[in-house]
Amino acid sequence: MRDARDRSFAARLDCHYLVEALDFVDATTPLVLTLHGFGANPESMLPLTARLFDRPAVLAALQGPYQFFLRAETRAVGYGWITGRRPSESIRLHRDMVLYALDEAGREYGIPPERRILVGFSQAVALNYRFAATCPGAVRGVIGICGGLPGEWNDRAGETIHAPVLHIARRQDEFYGPALTDCYAQKLGRRAAGVEFHLIEGGHRMPSEGNRFVGPWLERILA
Repeated sequence: MRDARDRSFAARLDCHYLVEALDFVDATTPLVLTLHGFGANPESMLPLTARLFDRPAVLAALQGPYQFFLRAETRAVGYGWITGRRPSESIRLHRDMVLYALDEAGREYGIPPERRILVGFSQAVALNYRFAATCPGAVRGVIGICGGLPGEWNDRAGETIHAPVLHIARRQDEFYGPALTDCYAQKLGRRAAGVEFHLIEGGHRMPSEGNRFVGPWLERILA
């Protein structure tokens, strides 16, 4: 059998995000860009994120670029962000999508980078941490919920997350339990300017009372 040569080319991809705007936006209004977990969608992530924020905010939910059928017997579709095959391409695409959505929504509603917050659940968390480290100044803060750290986190010498980080883990999380997350506060502290870590009860899902952590944290970083 002859050797096959791998070739690549760029093609246009239409990306999507939802925006839930406010009737009134002022100099104190934050922009929150939220990214769903594996197999989910922006329609479900938008209301789950809204529960985290008591302060009025412009909310935007980005859709993962890779779509697939969730079950063979239904037509339900889920979305993902990355796999182990050519991950660098997915990391680059995630970066470009997040930058575009932040810039477009930020300009539309007059919200500068120092009032923009990036939220991620599950699979999106590690990608968001990479983004914050490689795109300094793009966001004011990063919230990670039920997710992990980049696999090469310990090797990323010199890369710092200048934005404050709030990480919420859950004790009964089936994918990111305490065996993995107990060291996250320390590991995040090596790269992030300020880290707040919470381990709360519950499984792998968005916390219904996460606003009790997000609210005070947001007031501090936006003061």
